[in-house]
Amino acid sequence: MSDKRPSTMADELIYDWNEVERRGPIVKKRQFEIHDETLRDGIQNPSVTDPGIGDKLEILHLLDEIGVYSCDVGLPGAGQRAFEDVLRLCREVRDHKLSIRPCCAGRTLVSDIKPIVEVSQQAGIPVEVMTFIGSSPIRQLAEDWSPKTILDRAVAAIDFAVAEGLPVTFVTEDTTRSRPDLLTDLFRAAIDHGASRLCLCDTVGHATPDGVHNLIRFTRHVIEGSGADVKIDWHGHNDRGLGLVNTIFALEYGADRVHGCVLGVGERVGNAPLDLVLINLKLLGELGDQDLSKLSALCQRVSKATRFPIPINYPVMGEDAFRTATGVHAAAIIKAKEKGDDFLADRVYSGVPAGMFGRQQEICIGPMSGASNVLFWLKTRGVDTTEGVVDAILKVAKQSDHNLSDEEVRAVIERHGRNSAPG
Repeated sequence: MSDKRPSTMADELIYDWNEVERRGPIVKKRQFEIHDETLRDGIQNPSVTDPGIGDKLEILHLLDEIGVYSCDVGLPGAGQRAFEDVLRLCREVRDHKLSIRPCCAGRTLVSDIKPIVEVSQQAGIPVEVMTFIGSSPIRQLAEDWSPKTILDRAVAAIDFAVAEGLPVTFVTEDTTRSRPDLLTDLFRAAIDHGASRLCLCDTVGHATPDGVHNLIRFTRHVIEGSGADVKIDWHGHNDRGLGLVNTIFALEYGADRVHGCVLGVGERVGNAPLDLVLINLKLLGELGDQDLSKLSALCQRVSKATRFPIPINYPVMGEDAFRTATGVHAAAIIKAKEKGDDFLADRVYSGVPAGMFGRQQEICIGPMSGASNVLFWLKTRGVDTTEGVVDAILKVAKQSDHNLSDEEVRAVIERHGRNSAPG
């Protein structure tokens, strides 16, 4: 069986209203990158566990395999364990010649940047410095910072990193609530002192798509006025539930790199979900032939390593994303499978093809199931269909208030076998 089907035939099977008068490709043939923050911003979530180094290494490799451009591997200035983990991850990139580019976060303090320089020197590879400071009026009040204090600290940190030969991304925290006059001064200074990227942060999930558009357009104008070749990053949080859509719009509006965390882990309710960003870009045709079949393995590893359970109804990666016990739904999927047509089976009752992202369609047995559900369950598990067993399973299912587990179905089969045995 094959999931391949000529696009002309696919178009005949699915009329796509999403493409009617579509404004065009999201990135309009520009180069763009995806950046992962799971191992830094993600593990700042108050309910997750900081993974052990073995788990971090596996996560790093999986991120590399699915084509993520860069990864924040941690805050080496946070302590000895953090420093050692960051160094080990950077050496892994070097030793295995991974394509993913390591980055490290640090406050706009030389004391935070020095450990990043030490990591880079000991690992023998460039490590991008992502140095951050709050820029909004509300942060200034809380921290007792003046605009001059923010500007002076930013310049000092950038100068130190640039002098050490490292690429620098200047990160303004709470950019989406910051005044344009201060942002102009900060961005111009960062560009003048050698920053190669400006990162716009929706630190508290305040922005709407209009805000994303306005801020990126403003930043682009500042960059163009400088005449420098500086890129724009977008870093969004999900406090209003707009993390995913804002990230997609950020690419459309001109961001060169967008950030996210696997499963959306992160401060408070989390960051933009990296997995869903990738899935939607893939379905929108923006990732070409990039292979995301190991995305499910990545999400499972992050969930286990951080002890962050995946909600059962989480899109694509949740336990119920491709499960059905409804007779009509299951029958359609089963008929498609019987035709030997994986393409059809993976789409007839699913807006997302499970196989593209390392999942598969699952058919369960429950109170709304029909005989086809039971027959499929038996066939896929190599269980012989003895006389009366289908009716016996359906009888139990119809009286149940939930979908039967495999153990419950096998218990019915066992009871039926004993009751049907001669003598």
